[in-house]
Amino acid sequence: PALHVAGTNGKGSTCAFAEASLRAAGLRTGLYTSPHLNHFCERIRIGGEQISEDHACALLTEIRERVPWALGDPGLTFFEIATLMGFLAFRGLDVMVIEVGLGGRLDATNVLERPLACAVASLGLEHVQYLGPTLAHVAAEKAGIFKRGVPAVSAGQPLVAARVLSAHAAELGIPLFRPGRDYVFESRDVRPFCYRGKRWEVRVGRAGGDARSAEGRGMLALEGHHQRTNAALACALLEAASAALPIEPRHVDEGLATARWPGRLERIVAVGGSGEAEVYLDGAHNPHAAAALARSIPALARGRPVRLVFGALQDKDVVAMLAVLGPLAATVHYCAPDSPRAVRPEELAKLWPGQVHASAFEALRAARREPGVVLCAGSLYLVGQVRALLLGGSAARMPSERL
Repeated sequence: PALHVAGTNGKGSTCAFAEASLRAAGLRTGLYTSPHLNHFCERIRIGGEQISEDHACALLTEIRERVPWALGDPGLTFFEIATLMGFLAFRGLDVMVIEVGLGGRLDATNVLERPLACAVASLGLEHVQYLGPTLAHVAAEKAGIFKRGVPAVSAGQPLVAARVLSAHAAELGIPLFRPGRDYVFESRDVRPFCYRGKRWEVRVGRAGGDARSAEGRGMLALEGHHQRTNAALACALLEAASAALPIEPRHVDEGLATARWPGRLERIVAVGGSGEAEVYLDGAHNPHAAAALARSIPALARGRPVRLVFGALQDKDVVAMLAVLGPLAATVHYCAPDSPRAVRPEELAKLWPGQVHASAFEALRAARREPGVVLCAGSLYLVGQVRALLLGGSAARMPSERL
């Protein structure tokens, strides 16, 4: 049994909320997401924990034995192999939560023929060279995960995208649950999170708990105003699938307060030679995500100056991202993510004034020397590198798109 989630931004967080809730219900869960931050095995999680390298090697060996041409040329793509490894790893589990890689209609994960329910997180223009030049084209590709007889849910969408999703659902004769009409939720950051659907009511903190914890305060485990939209979408997705799963609102209460999703407004307090620094990591890598991040920054900074560490890849709209994030930063430190597709930091500095650094290490060190709060954004590749630097680990190089 599977839950299938597409979207431009927030689909990973939605999956994390949903999987944590299913685990709180005592179910044996599988979670498949992409990309990874520090290690390939993060993509495939069982019971909330990433699989071991030995397990990953065993899965790849099985694929080579059963599909001898998989590693040939032509063969399967890197993402197709990773997706197949995930499905094989989840054999025998109670339920799996599957995040779409790119688009939906032609994504490798869309071999799912009969998921319990589907969800579409917030949409924006992305990967236009593959998905099409307009938001309507993007929405049509995302709607490609809808299946006849399978309920679907959606986050709030721009009008043109909402119309495309609704038309596709109507064509298949399936219900499409939308916010404001089929479910409502508390969007104000200062209030405990709650959700009300057609049959369910979820209220984080209902069971009490430590007043210092997210659950005790009635707050979500993941920071940022936009996470309320993602949490509500996860609630709607679980409600839509609840007829086939032994899950209740109390389990979702717990899941929303305990979910983990590294690199998405993740707060790390780092202590080093330059003293203690509060660092936030966010994988925002498109204008839509940057705008959501910008709305969350003032509450996190609490009047302190923001030191932005920024790097991006060449296929991203860096002009639009810097136009949103640049004005919020007291200083900007540019570096190149560890990728051959990285934008040269000198080019970024021409778009918005900032200091150019030879590496993520130097950019982070310079930002931490300045008073205030450090924010790292622009690329998940960069977030993975900085996270490894802060936690004392090492970031495994991102594999190429072909194995």
